Parts: sequence; C-alpha cells; structure tokens
Amino acid sequence: MRGVLAALLLLLAGWLPPSAPLLADERILAYRSDIEVLDDGAMRVEETIRVRAEGAQILRGIFRDFPTDYRDPLGNRYRVGFELLEVARDGHPEPHHTRRLDNGIRIYAGEEQRRLERGEYTYTIRYLTDRQLGFFTDHDELYWNVTGNGWGFPIEQAEARVTLPRGIPINRIRVEGYTGLRGARGEDYRAWVDSEGRARFETTRPLGPGEGLTLVATWPKGYVREPGRGERLGWLLDDNRDGAITLAGLLLLLVYYTFAWRRAGRDPAAGVIIPRYQPPADHSPASMRFVRNMGYDQKAFSAALVNMAVKGYLGIQESDDGQFTLEKSGATPRLAAGEGAIASALLGDGTRRIELRQANHDRLGRALKAHRRSLSADYEKRYFDTNRGYLVPGLLLSAGVMLLGVLSLPEARRETAGLMSVWLGFWSIGVFTLLRSAANSWRSASRGTGRHGRALLQTLFTLPFLAGEVLGIGVLFSEGSAPLTLGLLLLTGVNIAFYQWMKAPTLIGRRLLDQVEGFALYLSVAEQEELDFKHPPERTPQLFERYLPYAIALDLEQRWGERFSSLLHTGGGGYQPRWYQGSGWHGQGISGFASALGSGMGAAVSA
Repeated sequence: MRGVLAALLLLLAGWLPPSAPLLADERILAYRSDIEVLDDGAMRVEETIRVRAEGAQILRGIFRDFPTDYRDPLGNRYRVGFELLEVARDGHPEPHHTRRLDNGIRIYAGEEQRRLERGEYTYTIRYLTDRQLGFFTDHDELYWNVTGNGWGFPIEQAEARVTLPRGIPINRIRVEGYTGLRGARGEDYRAWVDSEGRARFETTRPLGPGEGLTLVATWPKGYVREPGRGERLGWLLDDNRDGAITLAGLLLLLVYYTFAWRRAGRDPAAGVIIPRYQPPADHSPASMRFVRNMGYDQKAFSAALVNMAVKGYLGIQESDDGQFTLEKSGATPRLAAGEGAIASALLGDGTRRIELRQANHDRLGRALKAHRRSLSADYEKRYFDTNRGYLVPGLLLSAGVMLLGVLSLPEARRETAGLMSVWLGFWSIGVFTLLRSAANSWRSASRGTGRHGRALLQTLFTLPFLAGEVLGIGVLFSEGSAPLTLGLLLLTGVNIAFYQWMKAPTLIGRRLLDQVEGFALYLSVAEQEELDFKHPPERTPQLFERYLPYAIALDLEQRWGERFSSLLHTGGGGYQPRWYQGSGWHGQGISGFASALGSGMGAAVSA
C-alpha cells in the first residue's frame, strides 16, 4: 500500500519496574498528522502524538517504523524517499537514532539510560518523503495510512490535515477515508474540505488495538508535477539496482562467450557424408560415442561391455527380472584400450563373475572412471577440445555480478539472499542434469529404445530436487527480488549452455566424425532402403552382432535391430547370440532386444 505508515509502536526497553501498575492505562490520547503536498510531488509531514506513559510499554520512549520499500504487481521493488528532519518531546529536541530495517527505517525517540516518569508526553516527528502520490488519467491522489494498524492499545482520537498546492478549486477536491482493522472499510470518521482548501479527517470514536485511520484525497491534474518517463525509469533502475546489475552482467557474459565461441568453439566445416559399410578403423564403439558427444556417459560404458561380449571376452546373462550378470569367458581377444581398462577394473583381480547391481556400485564406479580416463587420454585434445579454460572467466564474471547484485540489496536481506544465491547456483546445475537425464529416458522410452519404468523412476527421483529448486527460487524472490532471481537462473543457464557449445572437434576429429556419420547413415536405414546402396554387406547374424555395439553407441540400436527382424526370426526359437543368455532374446523382437539391451545395461550400470 503506497504511503502506508507502519504502526507507532511503544518501546518496552526493559522489564516493568516493581512500582508499575499491573494494568497500566497506557494509550494514545491524540494522534495528529499535518501533511503538506508540495508542487514537485514531495510531502512534508509533521506527526504529533500525545501519549500517557505508565512505565509499562512506554518506559524510555517510543519508536516509529516508517516503511520505504514496496513491491509493484510485477514483483519489482520501489523505494520511497525519507528524510528525518526533527524529533521532539514536549517542544524540546529529543535524543534519537535510526536503524535500517528490511523494508524501511525505525526511529527511536528517547535514551536507553533514561526512564520516563509516569505522565503525559507529546512527541513530534517531522520528515520529508516523496513518491507517495498516485497519478491517474484524470486526477491525482494521496492514499495515506495515518496511524497504522499495529497499536497494542487504544487511540482516543486521530485526525489528519492535508494541505494541497495553491489554486485547486475547493469543489474539485474529493475526500474519503476508512477506519478499523487492516483492510476494513469502516466509516467511523468525518472528512471535509475547510475554507482554506485543506482536506480534513478525524475519527468519531476511539480506535481499539489494531485499528487505524486511512485517508484518500483526490484533486484535478495539473497542480502537482507528474514525474516523466525518464524519471520513472531512473527510479526503476535505482530501486532495482540488483536487476540492472544482473542485466548488465548477463549482457556482458553473452558478449564474452560469443567472442570466446567465435575464437575457439566453432566446429570445422563438415565434409561430404556418404554411407560407410564399416566403422572407422581402430576406433571402438565407445570411442566413437565419446568423440561424437565430446563427453562421456554411461551408454558409452554399456556399448563397450556389449562389444567385449561380442568379441568373446565375456558373456552377458539376463535374469527374468532384468538383472544383468557379466561372466569372464577365458578367451583373450584383442580389446580396445578403453575396454582393457574396464576388464582390469571389473575382472582383473581374479574375479570371473560380477552382477550389475547396487552392491557392486564401488567396483562399477571404478570401472567407469577407468574407462573415462582411458578415452580422455586417447581422444580428448587430439580429436576434440572442451575449451573449459574459457569457462573460468565466465564463471568468475557470473559470481561477481551476483555479488554486486546482492550487495545492492537492503542490508537486512543481504545475508539470506547471498547464501541462497550460492546454494541455488550449484543446486540448479544438479537439477538441470537430473531433468535432462529424465527427459532423455522418456524420449528413449517413447522411441522404443528405453524402458518406461526406468523413466518413471528417474522422474520420481528428480521431483524432490525440483521441489527444492522451486523452494529456493521462492526464498530468493522473497528475500531478494524478481530481477535478481531471474538473473541468477539466466546466468546459470548461459554458463551451462556454453559449457556445451564451447566444445569443438579438431580438424582430425572432424574427419573422424565425418566417417562416424557415414557409418551411422548405413546403420540407420530401413531394410527396404538398403537396396538403394551400392554393394552393401550381406545381412547375416554375424553382421548384426558385430555392429550392434556401434548401433548402441550411436543410439541406433532399434533401427539396426529392425533391419534384421525378418532375417533372424527371434520368436521362432532359432538363432541366439553365443555371448548372451536370457529370456530377452526370445521374449521380444530383435529390434526390441537390441534397444532393451542398450537401455537395460545403462540402467544396471547407473543403479
């Protein structure tokens, strides 16, 4: 509420003295507010408050809270001006001090070392304020809470006098008011315009605890200077300096990353992609996925395990409930470097059999790390560059922008907003990763290359973290501002996006990718479309097995399986891979087996 004055609360600065009455009759005897509306829209206010002190709540003096910070319907902050001119008691200057609150200023009238004697005292508080008026199409308005609604004892009589700029016709001034509890529209008041053109308001009954007086005065336009668009924009930027800072920082971050991307993140031009009937020589399925995605994931691990099985190094057993077990065969085929790292970590200490389940999570985790390290050593920098070094200035710039934004908040809000900004920045990255993983699972399930159950479990697992994200956003919005909250999310999003976009293949990596895309083109064609190719390899069970790990690595396992459905007739009980034992082969079509194997292995590894 614009111009709302918080309640004048009586300060209890210590315990009641032994001589204080048990039922002290402390009250406000008279509350008068003289308001002068100036030509430039500012207001000069003098409040005169006569109180009866009995040593209970009014012990050393009173304090007055003046709200200065509000929010508009869009959530933006706006701050009204406030300048304290004088504090007096019984006509003499009174010692006083102020303290900043999270939404305004508190004025303390009195001294901590001095107690008041019982009796009546008249306090006078004079101040200047601005930005309290409403400017509408056909009139200007003052909506002002005279007394506030936070009093814990009665106000015997309240009145207000509003002096407007000269020249306003008396018959064009409109007055009304409200009395009662906050939000009430009681009519226990009188309002009129006197012969001098002053709007007058006074209560017609004592106000009880929590009740107050609010006035509304309107007059024609043209007598008070209305702020222009430039002035309003200046106020908006000044009131929301955190928003201006984050907006400027976001633009600067985009400029920096655009420069960095043009310098190092551009991909070399792709060559002509033609179908290739064989994978690139000396490159494993996992390495092709690693280079293609310019990063590692668990499906690369699954593709490597299937490739090791196809080569005869190990066998894969699947139980009826979808539990996978790997068993070393004893054969010693030539393994790719990354596959050798997996073999050493999983089955290199004499272990011949391992179940892909939570109980073996540590061993599986070591195998994943060993595989990733091997692929990184062989392919990163040579075939692609993540350009992570360019992220450091971007992250530092983002942190600096948020720090300046938090420091621009009122002091009482900085600590909470600062802590939430740091926490939410890291939390948002984790939530983004979980959401992306869940979305990929649903996408795979919809395409038939994944399981709906796994997608549902991932979604349920993600929901509590997403709820924490929403809660954190709400806290930062409340303690900070909408621009600061939005700025943090956008800064985080920009850094995440450019973390991906800054990755770029090298020239040799681009040549490898051209070969990978050509091979993927061959793997992805439908059975009838294969006739358009010149001299494609003969479709045999051995060809299906040999290229299945590559199809898994390139997310083409379902398409590859569909190519061989009519050939293998899995439902007929004939052919079955020598490296696989389980009901999955005969329980579904070959395309279903291929996709289920890829997704099932990934689910088992991530369990």
